[in-house]
Amino acid sequence: MRTILLSLILLGPCFADNIVCAADNASSKPNFIVILVDDMGWSDLSCFGNTAIQTPHLDRLAAEGTMFTNFYVASPICSPSRCALTTGQYPYRWRITSYLDNRQMNERRGMAQWLDPQAPTLARCLQNAGYATGHFGKWHLGGQRDVGDAPLISEYGFDESLTNFEGLGPRVLPLLNAFDGSEPRQHGLGSGTLGRGDITWLDRHNVTASFVGKTLEFIKKAEAEGKPFYVNLWPDDPHSPFFPAKELRGDGSKRALYLGVLVELDRQLALLFDYIRASETLQKNTLIVFMSDNGFEEGAGTSGALRGSKGQLYEGGTRSSLIVWGEGLLPDKAKGFRNDDAVFQAFDFAPSLLKIAGVEVPAGTSFDGEDFSAVILGQTTTQERNAPLFWRRPPDRPGPPDNRFPDLALRDRHWKFLMQFDGSRPQLYDLSQDVSESNNLADRQTERTEQYKKMLLDWNKMFPKDAGERR
Repeated sequence: MRTILLSLILLGPCFADNIVCAADNASSKPNFIVILVDDMGWSDLSCFGNTAIQTPHLDRLAAEGTMFTNFYVASPICSPSRCALTTGQYPYRWRITSYLDNRQMNERRGMAQWLDPQAPTLARCLQNAGYATGHFGKWHLGGQRDVGDAPLISEYGFDESLTNFEGLGPRVLPLLNAFDGSEPRQHGLGSGTLGRGDITWLDRHNVTASFVGKTLEFIKKAEAEGKPFYVNLWPDDPHSPFFPAKELRGDGSKRALYLGVLVELDRQLALLFDYIRASETLQKNTLIVFMSDNGFEEGAGTSGALRGSKGQLYEGGTRSSLIVWGEGLLPDKAKGFRNDDAVFQAFDFAPSLLKIAGVEVPAGTSFDGEDFSAVILGQTTTQERNAPLFWRRPPDRPGPPDNRFPDLALRDRHWKFLMQFDGSRPQLYDLSQDVSESNNLADRQTERTEQYKKMLLDWNKMFPKDAGERR
């Protein structure tokens, strides 16, 4: 068993004023579109096994690209998952360990109020290398509820942005329309009173369409300027509250409404996919990445045989269905391929996309993520990690009093290990044989259990404690 413990992690974070990115031939650089949907279960797309609905446009994206079945996010809940994708680092470095809420709630849980703008960001690095950078959709890394003094999204390396009630700057806020004759009600969670950006109110089912439309405007502008582009398209669908169009409401149950939102999300994303395919230049030089920020909300989505859901460190909370599309960037062998071997995580995209772009990692930067560019581009089906993947549960998701959720977890190759903060209640699963995490091998694999226990305890000591650990 490997005894190397997180050599990359121990180096610590970098700071924005150290970031100087180098790139040559910027006009020939690949374009990137990173689509991060919200609270979608691992098996909720029909190409990942959902038989209740069809998601034909995402299914086509998968059929023309690669599906990854062993891909993970950094947290089973929103803000820390987004933090890791943004920074290439564990979110615990920045004291973002659960979703950002109001000031009092954030303080009570031992969290920061927003992502420190000195954190390294993939967008800033690409922006400094000549990319046009845009963020369109949910942010949730500062500027929500009563936190109106958070940095603007532009301070993290984005030229343009349009967000929802989880960020500042121009934003689209939803009207909840049940199509039952009642007046649609505003759902701004305080964002409408914060100022610092123009506000547009739209029916909830049209909000994603507005983000897609803004993305298309941004891409056309970058094309006209001859710039490569990096875009975050982060819809807040299919997160609750579920208010799909009238014809997609089904029987009105929570599950039916959720599925209606997912069908509509698939349909609205198609406008972007069709535009990229219709351009010979964009088709040859654009990489589209699709994933979810965490697992499903109970009673709405599904994760097939995977155990757990949003907020939990079991597979259903942290494993995400991933699709990578790149007509001119992926070899033929990768198109229509289902990759069941590669094990990697959202924070690996920062070093990987920089490598694909031919942009040097900034001097002094230490990503917790690793370069998986060869896997992402389908040049190889798998590679060995330098360090296992680690997780800490959100401090506000302890689980029921009589059956607490695991506090810490790691994945090392095909092994999954979970335990409490004090090392008690160890759980060890061989995911190659037991993807549902139902057969605990901790008592039969005592040496491995003790090694993983030490690794997790050592890893967790590197980060500030939050309220979950102080209980």
